Amino acid sequence: MRPLVGRNNEIRCLDELVDAARTGNGGALVLRGEPGIGKSALLNHIRASAADFRVIAASGSEFETELPFAALHQLCAPVLGHLDELSARHREALQVAFGLATGTPDLFRIGLATLELLTSATERNPLLCLIDDAQWLDDASSKALTFLARRITSEPVAMVFAARTMNSEERLDELPGLPIEGLRDADARALLAAASVSTLDEQVRYRILAEARGNPLALLELPKAGGFALPDAASLPNRIERGFQVRLAELPAAAQLLLIVASADPTGDPGLLWPAAQLLGIDVTTSAPAAEASGLAEFATRVRFCHPLARSAVYRAAKPHERYRVHRALADVTDPDLDPDRRIWHRAQGSSGPDDELAAELARSASRAQARGGVAAAAAFLERAAAFSLDPGLRAERTLAAVSARLDAGDTDAAAELLTTVETTDELTDAKVELLHGRIAFVRHSHRDGSAFMLRAARRLVGLDPAQARECFLDALEMGLVVGRASGVMDTVVTEARSAPQAPQPPDLLDALVRLTTEGHRAAVPLLRRILAETSMWTRRPALAAMLAAELWDGAAHTAVTEWLMKTGRDSGAPLALRLGLTQVATAAVLTGDFGQAMSAIAEEEAIADAFGDAPALYPRLHLAAMRGDAEEASKLFEKALTATTTGLMIANVHWATAVLHNGLANYPAALAAARQATAPGDLFLAGIALPELVEAAIRCGEHDAAAQALAALTERTVPSATPMGLGVTAYARALVTGVEDDYRAAIEYLAESPEAPYRARAHLLYGEWLRRNGRRRDAREQLRTAHDLLSGIGMAAFAHRAAAELRGTGEVARSRSADTYDELTMQEVHIARLVATGATSKEVAATLFLSPRTVDAHLRNIFRKLGLTSRRQLRDLPNIR
Repeated sequence: MRPLVGRNNEIRCLDELVDAARTGNGGALVLRGEPGIGKSALLNHIRASAADFRVIAASGSEFETELPFAALHQLCAPVLGHLDELSARHREALQVAFGLATGTPDLFRIGLATLELLTSATERNPLLCLIDDAQWLDDASSKALTFLARRITSEPVAMVFAARTMNSEERLDELPGLPIEGLRDADARALLAAASVSTLDEQVRYRILAEARGNPLALLELPKAGGFALPDAASLPNRIERGFQVRLAELPAAAQLLLIVASADPTGDPGLLWPAAQLLGIDVTTSAPAAEASGLAEFATRVRFCHPLARSAVYRAAKPHERYRVHRALADVTDPDLDPDRRIWHRAQGSSGPDDELAAELARSASRAQARGGVAAAAAFLERAAAFSLDPGLRAERTLAAVSARLDAGDTDAAAELLTTVETTDELTDAKVELLHGRIAFVRHSHRDGSAFMLRAARRLVGLDPAQARECFLDALEMGLVVGRASGVMDTVVTEARSAPQAPQPPDLLDALVRLTTEGHRAAVPLLRRILAETSMWTRRPALAAMLAAELWDGAAHTAVTEWLMKTGRDSGAPLALRLGLTQVATAAVLTGDFGQAMSAIAEEEAIADAFGDAPALYPRLHLAAMRGDAEEASKLFEKALTATTTGLMIANVHWATAVLHNGLANYPAALAAARQATAPGDLFLAGIALPELVEAAIRCGEHDAAAQALAALTERTVPSATPMGLGVTAYARALVTGVEDDYRAAIEYLAESPEAPYRARAHLLYGEWLRRNGRRRDAREQLRTAHDLLSGIGMAAFAHRAAAELRGTGEVARSRSADTYDELTMQEVHIARLVATGATSKEVAATLFLSPRTVDAHLRNIFRKLGLTSRRQLRDLPNIR
């Protein structure tokens, strides 16, 4: 193997990665650079230098991005002998992903199963995974491999990706990267001199060096294409491809055709190549040696081209009729039972005109891809099905389905572009187009556009499908709630819905929201309660259901919705449902004062978000930081949230959390300003729960009228719902305004029946403060002592400090609390500790947090060190960890 010239730094980085993997500290690295810059050469170098590693490899293919898990299957194929060593659940997950069994794939389980499979293969040797042309990875493989790359830090596994510098594969940007630049002039000259088979004229040499710009493949290949080419507008990769094509053109026709067959089959499987060549009448005994002699490809247990550009050069050099013949031959030799999707993919590549039968087969492949979790593949199959459809209506229907699949795959730009090609044939199709425009706008956070599109779709559907029109009105509202403000959007939706013709039906959610907006809580609460009791509401609109339960101050209803979300998410593996459920668990836990559970739920939601490469939900963190009273941490989170967004519920969450934090810190002017901002838009839930903060801050700032107005708004919301929390919080807010002692006592009585311990503690604090200010120091001590004990036990440091200061004013010193376990651990460590304390094994914890058991054990060692423990049994005995 020829030594690499001028790549000492790159080789050092790769050697460090491999050396770390040898010691069980795995990692990943993405080599990025233009075609021909030397990425594949570096992969070959590390393959040769890591002699003690087991090496497995895969390559993305520009022509195979439609097939889900194709690249992952390539990578795992050599180690599938370890499949039987996996747990049944993980074994089944991989079998489904690779089409070896039927079922719905779960990306989490597939990622974990792949991790378990690869670590099983490291029993004797460390493992090196090489992934070339990663910019062409199919979407499902890309997600799984990125998931894997972030979770091998405690494994003897090294992963090296090689990807062209392009914007199509953003997911790999999350991994450590190494840019591969052109060679320095001296190194380029040395490589050109070593590669040239004849002496080059100095002017030719100078021109090649100038044109190659340090690109090693160009330096190796341009002399073979005649040594010199006139400059043109074509890119360097295109000129290198032309060099490969020159070599192709020098071969006999049969050898050329054999290479075209090889280039058209990205699997490199000789079991397909030789039968296809036979069908095409190619004499492989003479053609294969001639093709290999060109240096373009080698035919062994796998067909390998000398460089990815050589494969694309051969494929692009083929005439259209040659490609059609080759793909038809490959389709004919592909097993329709074992690999139906690749077979139909070749059939589509081998056809040029409308074909309803082919379109129907492509649509069936889309359904299979969707069932296997390959939404990007489903979109590609549907696009081709639309292109081959003769009937305009069917073509439009399949194109719309492809747009929806593109959206599901997260490819918003492609979805938007594809939507412009839809030929609208009737009013119903126009409405569907508006719906998809709305979804695209929603994903792009253009909340006003999203709601507007949904409203236009609703108007179109009012006469065609009244039930669907009502769903569109609710979609518009939900978009406004999630990424915009309820105020304005709700008014518009209500106005539109009231003016639309009403279908005879029992009052539904839309009717309830209309009633809430026009007649107030007293009129709407009974209907809202009935609707919230129906699980069908949770199924269709879980986010809205959770928000309405909170609007009614109904913890029991919120818990029911949350439990359903968690069960549904865990049973189905649906990440959105599970993440929404976990955020609701965290929010409820903050309000009930179970900060350990809140931290656990936040950590698990972050693990799922990380598995998909998404940003975690911020608002539960805001709630927790505000309640804990950590001003420094909370301020950083508030700034982060405000930087991440400029509209929507996140802003309201920041304002509410700011008001809570500053009321705890007794910084009442800041709390008043934040509470006013939180309540002004009238958002569901947030406006209501921020009103008590406004009352308290306004009273402390001497703004009695503002407090009285906030109390009236709070009373209008909570009295009709009549829940212990709502009535209790309203009672202590009323006591602040009126100064009536019975209201303080009523607040404590109501909240004694409520699980919301932070508010019960605050009721005792406010009553104690009132008693002290009225000279009743002995009575005040009892209330303030209770408040301090509750607040300290919960971990509400700012409010506890406030209670301690009030106690000192009565002549009593508050007992200092011991450091909470949660103060020592990260959120992920809290979650792991809580799981282990309940008896979970490392493997079970790993499955929950999408980590490897070795990584969980490493976290446990940190937990033991921080807490001064030596065993899991001691962890279970900690009173405040479970």
